[in-house]
Amino acid sequence: MGTLFLVATPIGNLEDITMRAIRVLREVRLIAAEDTRHTQRLLSHYQIPTACISYHEHNKLARLDAILAALAAGDVALVSDAGTPGVSDPGYELVCAAIAAGFSVTPVPGPSAPVAALTASGLPSDRFIFVGFLPRQGGERRALLSELAPLTVSLVCFEAPHRLIEALEDIQSTLGERQMVVAKDLTKRFEDLRRGSVGDLLAHFQANPPRGEYTLVIAGQNVKSEHKRERRRLSAPSSDEPPSHEAIADRLRHLRDAGQSGSAASRSVARELGLQKSVVYAIWLELE
Repeated sequence: MGTLFLVATPIGNLEDITMRAIRVLREVRLIAAEDTRHTQRLLSHYQIPTACISYHEHNKLARLDAILAALAAGDVALVSDAGTPGVSDPGYELVCAAIAAGFSVTPVPGPSAPVAALTASGLPSDRFIFVGFLPRQGGERRALLSELAPLTVSLVCFEAPHRLIEALEDIQSTLGERQMVVAKDLTKRFEDLRRGSVGDLLAHFQANPPRGEYTLVIAGQNVKSEHKRERRRLSAPSSDEPPSHEAIADRLRHLRDAGQSGSAASRSVARELGLQKSVVYAIWLELE
């Protein structure tokens, strides 16, 4: 019986592959690849003649029987387009099926974008949570961020360039002004790790449209700061009076100066003060 090898491949720079990974890719009978055309470039670079079949999000269930049959005859390697297969890439179902069928499953570790971004971020790396790609829909994305908000560990996630600005707006309105890192195209020619507060990074990408592949690392909740804010809230005199027009305008001016858009600033202030966003946005329009 064969072994299923989970082979990590470069996330950008082709030199970031282990000698063991090259040997395994040469020795297995078959390579199951997320995109065979993409993987062929890697195989050609290292002169690896092993045959490939596609195994991706849209055929991963249909391919199970064929790959299990190949495992019955010998070893098979699973690779994704970049990084470690099974981490935000196809692989989970195949691993479960191989284990259930009695085959050995062995990792061949190597490049991983979440770990690369975290270790270079300058944020705490002793404990972290990786959540893959943030949800595409704003409501689902904000719900997930709200669930993660109380955690004191670093948060790591992926985001597509065309959703990055909206994601940063939701991070700011949900998690507040935390320190974070936006890592672009790790290990590639135009690699860029941009560090700062959420507002700083939001302002940068509003002025410089994002392009590339992004990994985000966000600082966890600062427990001491949160406790201080809660003590101030509890010790402040209570009032049933709604916030004044000028108080709302002052808060909006502060967020505008920090680089927030009208939509994000209005949403943030509305949540903070328990108001309708439309009321707050009308005041924003007066400022503009």
